[in-house]
Amino acid sequence: MRTIAVLGGGIGGLAASYYLCKSPQVAKVVVLESSSRFGGWLWTTRRSDGAVFEHGPRGIRPAGAVGRNTLNMMDDLGLGGEILPVTYSHVASQNRYLYVNKQLHRMPSGISGLLRTIPPFSRPLLLSVATEILVKKGKEDDETIHSFITRRLGKELADIAVDSLCRGVFAGDCRKLSVRSCFPLFYNAEQRRGSLTLGMLLGSGPGPVVPPGPLAQRSIKESWAQWSLRRGLESLPESITEYLQQSGKVQIHRDAAVTHISPSSCGWKINLEDGVVSADHIISALPAKALSAALPSSCQPLIQQLQDITSVTVAVVNLEYEGSILPVTGFGHLLPSSEDHGVLGVVYDSVPFPQHNRPDGQTTRLTVMMGGAWFQEVFGDPDAVTEEHLLARATEAVQHHLGVTTSPSWSCVALHRDCIPQYYQGHFQRVESMCNFIKEKNLSLSLIGSSYGGVSVNDVIFSGRKAVEELLGAGV
Repeated sequence: MRTIAVLGGGIGGLAASYYLCKSPQVAKVVVLESSSRFGGWLWTTRRSDGAVFEHGPRGIRPAGAVGRNTLNMMDDLGLGGEILPVTYSHVASQNRYLYVNKQLHRMPSGISGLLRTIPPFSRPLLLSVATEILVKKGKEDDETIHSFITRRLGKELADIAVDSLCRGVFAGDCRKLSVRSCFPLFYNAEQRRGSLTLGMLLGSGPGPVVPPGPLAQRSIKESWAQWSLRRGLESLPESITEYLQQSGKVQIHRDAAVTHISPSSCGWKINLEDGVVSADHIISALPAKALSAALPSSCQPLIQQLQDITSVTVAVVNLEYEGSILPVTGFGHLLPSSEDHGVLGVVYDSVPFPQHNRPDGQTTRLTVMMGGAWFQEVFGDPDAVTEEHLLARATEAVQHHLGVTTSPSWSCVALHRDCIPQYYQGHFQRVESMCNFIKEKNLSLSLIGSSYGGVSVNDVIFSGRKAVEELLGAGV
């Protein structure tokens, strides 16, 4: 491979470029990012007084092959000393809340939590888990998360716990989202073991093999539940960007929006607003709709499939309050859609990561997430909504949910348009169909990023690694 173009400089595109960089088979990598900064949704504000605020993801899980893979990358980038781990025994891991019927309820945890009836649930969770083993295996090749959980664990758990979880993870509606694509672990557990419970206990099938490096070994030994970085998660894309610039084989372009790509004798011709780039192969980390707008008309079936993948808009409101204002301590709380369509949840950032607080004086940092699949219905057109309205809605939620009567001393409103792809029922077929089209037409094109096989930071990084391995036919 002489030249590989990577479209998109978010964490997926940067990760793919990082893995390409390591291969002697690759002579040149060209990264094209449409905006003025790299990192995509990994976006941190570092205030001059030392406070750190995340506008996107705020913690990364170390679990599983994809979690180990990211930690191995952190080792390689020399970021091990920057890590802020949160263990499973930490209060932020132990205490997670639901806001139901205008009250905060701690999510049941541990054996006693399973055995007792704990509001907002009307019976012990152990009853649902015990009877789940007897439920017959589903016959469909996919179903909605709500349908799957209702069938296996009961409607109450689906309506309250899983509805809230899907709003927290995907900002989405569990009545539309696919269990097979959003929670493959659940789907595979039922397919392989006939039961979620048995699948969790006995394993739900082989996954990718990623040997743990020093950091991943440490995370296992110390029982990390999640981690962040001392200067915020944007340190990760910043470090990768620096690594790429020092490699000598990567050209990085900001403000380089791709307008059109077309096949050429050597692979692809990539048209930008102010020039043309030629490449033997393209790795696209663009959102599905953005790629669909750039493809040639000869790729019409692929264009249509890409356009069918929708994304939702989320308002992220960072708030800082003077003093200690929380009535409870934990990671945060989520709301089921039956409680409030507009507010998805509130993260108590100061609890898991007090290191990000302003060093002098006691403060409390919170993040309110709003909108998602309900954005248009609650707030209207994202282009018309004002920051003032979103801030007012966020502070009102903090006041009602947490009883906070003071006003925040600092705030920041970020509106992330189309930031989380929604894997609706049948998503796996769409992805299969796209991959088949690329194969049949022998296109020198790889699709990576959150539009296809996982929305977490770990999933997106691993999709970059997998694409490079498939392209070069070797481990990286």
